Order: sequence, then C-alpha cells, then structure tokens
Amino acid sequence: MKTFMAVYTGSIAARERSGRDEASEADRNARVEKGLKAWQDWGEKHKASIVEAGGPLGTTKRAGPNGVTDIKNNLAGWIVVRAESHEAAAKMFEGHPHFTIFPGEAVEIMEVLPIP
Repeated sequence: MKTFMAVYTGSIAARERSGRDEASEADRNARVEKGLKAWQDWGEKHKASIVEAGGPLGTTKRAGPNGVTDIKNNLAGWIVVRAESHEAAAKMFEGHPHFTIFPGEAVEIMEVLPIP
C-alpha cells in the first residue's frame, strides 16, 4: 500500500458555477445538509483507507527569502489515504461531494514519497 495526500481545491469560478450565491438561504442550507451527509457517507465507505482525516484550510502565509507575506491559493482542505496505486487513490474521489454538492473545484491526489 502507498500513501497519498489529497488536497481539495476551490476557486471563485467554481463557486460561481455552483450557483450557491444565487440560491436562497433555505436552498443553501439544504445543500449543506445534503453535502455533509454525503461527505460522511464517503468517509464511511473509505474509512479503511483513510490514514488522516485532515480538514479544511484557512488563510495562507508564505515564508520565503523576502520574509513572510499573505497570499491566496486554491487549497481548501486535505486528507491522507492509502491505496494500492495512484490510480486507485484518485478513483476514491470520483464523484466526491466536495465538487458534486459543495462549490469545490476538484481534488488533487499526490503520492507521499519516502524521504531519501
């Protein structure tokens, strides 16, 4: 088994495409309720593969040669999973509620490589 980090991404364009901002408060609340249930169901289905449940991400600071600055990126959350292959790990996220119910953009999955 290999270990993979998956990052949930979001963008203004994905949020706009979702229609979330134009929906009524009742419709938004119903979507959140439906999304949370679907996310819990996804987690239950894949619980044997989840190494670290991760969570949502907040604002970003970048530390570099010029000091610390505030930046924006499309990272919205993270999770660590185990799978037989990169393809198998990616398939776990097909149809994920992050982008099918919530206004997320995608899930990016990368292998966690051993330190040389």
